[in-house]
Amino acid sequence: MNSVSGFPRPTPAGDSARTGPMGDAAGLPAGGAVKGLTFEERKDAQGMLGGKPAKDRKSGVRPPRKAHLVLRRIEPWSAMKFSFVVSLVCFVVLFVAVAVLYGVLSALGVFTSITDAVEQLAGDQSTGVAINISGWFEPMRILGYTALLGAVNVVLITALSTLGAVIYNMSADLVGGVEMTFSEAE
Repeated sequence: MNSVSGFPRPTPAGDSARTGPMGDAAGLPAGGAVKGLTFEERKDAQGMLGGKPAKDRKSGVRPPRKAHLVLRRIEPWSAMKFSFVVSLVCFVVLFVAVAVLYGVLSALGVFTSITDAVEQLAGDQSTGVAINISGWFEPMRILGYTALLGAVNVVLITALSTLGAVIYNMSADLVGGVEMTFSEAE
């Protein structure tokens, strides 16, 4: 058994005389570089196959597989498309949330109360300067600012994600990328 990869070592097909005293393929290159190789499971001294009892292997129970991968490159075009779609969805969620919140607060009379309170505080009409705060709480103004803020966020998030992919690619060229281990669910 090859202890590095967890797979059995290759042996020539039909040639059991070339195995060494420990059951390994003596003198053969690892990784199946010779044509006509077959892979067979070998038991160790305790009757184990790959660290598990042979009976567990035959009953279909096996440990979860693991894959060690390195993320070396993120395609900037793909990152831009993905970040644009995600930021667009966030924009729609933000706009709907503000519209619903505005509707609820308006139905509760919060904006009317704020307008009345400000008019009472500024109550001196002798100066001739009238404060019209009710214009600040119009639905078109609130939703217009929300749309403007959402559009700016879509552009900024898309641009920064694309720039982040480019910066990651340059740094991955220097250090080799991010190593990840994926495991099969049990």
